[in-house]
Amino acid sequence: MHAQNALFNSQGLFTVHTAYYASPAPRGTIILVNGSLATTASFAQTLRYLQADFNVVMFDEPYAGLSKAHNRHDRPMSKEQETRLLLDLIDHFNADHLLSFSWGGASAMLALAQNPPSIRRAVIMGFSPVINPAMRDYLQTGLERLSQCDRRGVAELINGTIGKHLPSLFKRFNFRHICSLDDHEYLQMAFHVRQVLNQDSHCYLQDAECIDVPVLFVNGEWDEYTSADDARQFSQLIDQCEFARIALAGHFLDAENKHAWSQTRDAVMDFLLPAERPVVNYRQQQFTQLLLGGEPEMRMGLQAVN
Repeated sequence: MHAQNALFNSQGLFTVHTAYYASPAPRGTIILVNGSLATTASFAQTLRYLQADFNVVMFDEPYAGLSKAHNRHDRPMSKEQETRLLLDLIDHFNADHLLSFSWGGASAMLALAQNPPSIRRAVIMGFSPVINPAMRDYLQTGLERLSQCDRRGVAELINGTIGKHLPSLFKRFNFRHICSLDDHEYLQMAFHVRQVLNQDSHCYLQDAECIDVPVLFVNGEWDEYTSADDARQFSQLIDQCEFARIALAGHFLDAENKHAWSQTRDAVMDFLLPAERPVVNYRQQQFTQLLLGGEPEMRMGLQAVN
């Protein structure tokens, strides 16, 4: 799996390193959006099951990874600028699918709300519209350590909270990676965390009703920070949404164990390549189920909810 690497400029302000993995038999092009403090390396497990059917586009944010050397870091990048960058990349690569993980869901949701014309389906993994008590405690502690550029403290916090279900090898990799980051990367994340903590606890619901493509939300059953139950609140606003609860998995889903990897793969690929199945209007289904006195949930091995 060799990538075609290139630099891409957005808004005349940011230059990002992109990696394009061509599929031998593409059925579309999918762009992947990293989580916080992460690089394209974090999608190694996801790339394994996507590239057989999709050209895959990955990129490092301007402040991270292979993009760092090509940008100034004198001020934090806003969510709006990250969203504009993502929209520019979608247009440049003519991506028709999108997949985000964790914090990448923030810019992904904002971009989807602007209805980029080429996008047909989107997958949002490890993300929730709700800042629940567990997440608020994590963010508040994280903000203190990020603001102080406390490398060891940030690494220990991540491995002990959202990363607690990762294998020990992955925890060691996480620890080394997080401790190796530059000061501006910690301050960038502190900037975002501060914004989130100052907003309403349902801050990511506000633009969701503008999204007009099918969206799959994937969350781990052990993830108390971006929980599957919290993610279901998106059904109130997005007509075409589905949900997959991955058994025996926490926040990092397909990176945590083989069982979670296979469940995540099946959920994502079944959604991206539907076998002639009807599109579900979730809000209409919910109303109909209530009339019938039932619960709009269908368990199919990995507890996918249509």
